[in-house]
Amino acid sequence: MPGLFLTWVANAVAIWLAAYLFRGVTVGSWQDAFVAGLVLTLVNAIVKPILVVLTLPITLVTLGLFYFVVSAICLKITANLIDGFAVSGWFNTIIAAVMISVFSTIIQGLLKSPDRPRQGV
Repeated sequence: MPGLFLTWVANAVAIWLAAYLFRGVTVGSWQDAFVAGLVLTLVNAIVKPILVVLTLPITLVTLGLFYFVVSAICLKITANLIDGFAVSGWFNTIIAAVMISVFSTIIQGLLKSPDRPRQGV
């Protein structure tokens, strides 16, 4: 469960950063960003694996580039569910999905505590 909470916080901050840096993304407030982060985390955990399996042939033919579209679909689903969060256009959605993914990965790396060394043998 701590991993899901960390992902939620990282996604929320990444959405806020993407909205701050990119005109194609709008967030009404911090609360909207945190709700959108929660919904995006849940969509990525539940819907994205299904989409990845269903689109695997297309992803293989495009040498993995279609995975960006799958990420954009998840972001668009999130934007449709949250009133204070919007992404304009599909091209902007793909760019925003990549930005949010990169920001979220960096934030998660910064927030994770270093592993403790093993004791014993």
